[in-house]
Amino acid sequence: MIHSDITAQLETVVPDSHAGVTAESAVATAQPTGRPALDYTDGTGLRPWQLSVAPMIDVTDRHCRYFHRLLAPNALLYTEMITTGALIFGDVPRHLRFSAQEHPVALQLGGSESAALAQCARLGQRWGYDEINLNCGCPSERVQKGAFGACLMAEPALVADCVKAMQDAVSLPVTVKHRLGLDYDQSYDFVRDFVGQLYDTGCRVFIAHARNAVLKGLSPKDNRDIPPLRYNVVSQLKQDFPDALFVLNGGLNTPDLICFAAGEFDGAMVGRAAWHEPYLLREISLRLWPDTPVADDATIVQRMAEYARSEVMQGVPLRVIVKPMLGLFNGCKGARQWRRYLSDPAHLATQNPDILLQAFAFVD
Repeated sequence: MIHSDITAQLETVVPDSHAGVTAESAVATAQPTGRPALDYTDGTGLRPWQLSVAPMIDVTDRHCRYFHRLLAPNALLYTEMITTGALIFGDVPRHLRFSAQEHPVALQLGGSESAALAQCARLGQRWGYDEINLNCGCPSERVQKGAFGACLMAEPALVADCVKAMQDAVSLPVTVKHRLGLDYDQSYDFVRDFVGQLYDTGCRVFIAHARNAVLKGLSPKDNRDIPPLRYNVVSQLKQDFPDALFVLNGGLNTPDLICFAAGEFDGAMVGRAAWHEPYLLREISLRLWPDTPVADDATIVQRMAEYARSEVMQGVPLRVIVKPMLGLFNGCKGARQWRRYLSDPAHLATQNPDILLQAFAFVD
């Protein structure tokens, strides 16, 4: 079903369009792990970016991604943004460890120094990630103080150097997640030229959050809601750079809208909706890939209990494994009891994964 809001936006003509330069496609070679690197289509003909779950700080950790994989077998999953400093000076295994079941999974990096980003991209490839993504969209003040995130859009030549350094360091696709502009400047020239400079490095996958980033005066939450959505601008970019891929992000919160965006663009990236209403991922997956089986509720709960049992034995707090699952049954009878049972400190303190099975008994 075509969503009227997105259709109206796509029909709006963006002035001052620019014909994209044609160049040979950047095809990634095989990873050292032996798994095929992401390409425009994978070995089964699937488009890897057709459906993805956005990188979200304090949300898309490895436990959340394992859970999302059960709901969306073909979706591309992203890590939280991990800064170059955290990897160069911190605990690499803690940041990069993940389960093989999470594939395909992309590592999102935050940074602005080309050498550091190249070093971290190599780490990502060594640990078996399928894609390296550079964050040029986060508007938080903390990220700005580190001179990366959305503020990098003001320095496209620097971003191009960073992308080129990562491309030279790894054989994986190097992609960029960005906004459409900064503060209240809605000039198409700005984002067109930003994309153009990265395109010239060979970057061919752009994940566009279809809003501006307001760097002063709005919180990260407000930046997800207040700046107006401009899907038509992403559509214009897709026309101007026809051999690049543009994945739409921002405001995609219903199955109809997400599935339409996945067809109208080169993919749809789901953000907070995947956190608040994770069951949407299963519905979208069944629509996009009707021949791919998706686990039912009982199987998901059982699989997560088994996963939790293994993780708890390694010292992982049960609460961090359960947290992404709280919204699984929103709108169903028993959802409130499910959430309450799994949020009860006394239950969580037992470190007994069977509380998932016990909580599931409330759901009808």
